[in-house]
Parts: sequence; structure tokens; C-alpha cells
Amino acid sequence: MNESLQNQYGAAYGSALASDRQRVLRNTYWLLALSMVPTVLGAWIGVSTGIMAKLGFGLSTLIFFVGAFGLMFVVEKTKNSSTSVVALLGFTFFMGLMLSRLLAQILGFKNGASLIMTAFGGTAAIFFAMASLATVIKRDLSGLGKFLFVGAIIMLVAGLVNIFLQSSALMLTLLVLSMAVFSAFMLYDIKRVLDGGETNLLRPPPALFLGLYNRFPGPPSPVGFFWGERD
Repeated sequence: MNESLQNQYGAAYGSALASDRQRVLRNTYWLLALSMVPTVLGAWIGVSTGIMAKLGFGLSTLIFFVGAFGLMFVVEKTKNSSTSVVALLGFTFFMGLMLSRLLAQILGFKNGASLIMTAFGGTAAIFFAMASLATVIKRDLSGLGKFLFVGAIIMLVAGLVNIFLQSSALMLTLLVLSMAVFSAFMLYDIKRVLDGGETNLLRPPPALFLGLYNRFPGPPSPVGFFWGERD
């Protein structure tokens, strides 16, 4: 009798846990889709006004780091309140605005629009591939986070150094590495939700957004470098 009750309790608990994980995952995907709206709006405003080009590379880089880390801090601090959604949308708008400098450069090519659409399609395909892979992998990937974080820090430092070196070879190497690292980040973040490692409804979307955001600039830069057609 006791064993039967324990089995029933265990089954009910497992069902509730699975339902909670699916709820977090659905909310993550919904907020991620919603965050694309201000991102596109910010990018459109940036390209239309050319504001980032007017600021110059040095000043725009400074604004990027201060703004990005500042807004990420706000998102993290408000993660347990409804204002986190507003903070997330503000953060994604800012990141779209920062992306406009690269987009404007690519749109300067005769085939720039098609290059950006190709990059967008490739990023979407990678995301769906990582999401699908996360559902079939049985192995615990929690230990992968530390290695990915170290890899991201190394690439950040190398990117800052390359501002002064202006090495095309290093830039392309970092772009290729960033595509691999941030694709793995997406896999790690989705798997973490599926494994029950994240129960806060508002924490996974910013992490996945950053994975997508850092994954997207990878394709158009080298693609534009090699296949961009000048007028």
C-alpha cells in the first residue's frame, strides 16, 4: 500500500516537474521572439539615421560596452519582477542599435540585403538545430558552461587587442570561433532549461538572446568580406 502511494506520488511529482520545465521553455521562446521586435526596430533606426557611424568607432565601442553591461545588470537585478520584461526589451533595442553599424556596412554592398537574409536564415537554422539537439542529448552539459565562459572571455580580450592590431586574419579567426562558441552556448542554455536547471521564467531569454546576437554577426562579416559585391 505504502509502495503504491509512493509510486503514485513519484509519478505525479515527475509529471508536475516536466510540466514546469515545458512552461519555462515556452515562456523562453515567447520572450525571445518578442525581443526580436525592438532589436529590429533599433537596427532600423540605427541604419536609417547612421548614428553609430557618426559617433565614430572608438566612442561607439565605449557606448556599446557601458550600455550592454549596464543593461544586462538591470535585467539581472529585475529578474524576479515584471519590470524585467521592460528591461529585456530595452536591452534588445540597444543591442539592435549597436548592430546597425555592421548592417550598414553590409548594406553598402550591391547584394548586401541578400547577404543579411542569408546570415539571418543561417542563424535561425543553427538555433533550431541546437534546440532539437538539446531535446535528444541525454548527457549532462552543466560542466560545459565554464569552458564556454572562458572561451568567450578569451575572444573578448582578443577582440579588444585586435582593435589596435587591426589584423584581418585574427578578425576572421575570432568570427569563426564565435560562431562555434555561441552556438554551443545556445545548446547549453536550452539543455539547462530542459534539465530543470533554470526555473526563473525571465532568466533564460536574455542568455539565449545573447547567443543569437553574438552568433548573427559572424556570418555577414566574412560573407561580406568574401562575397560582397561593390556597386
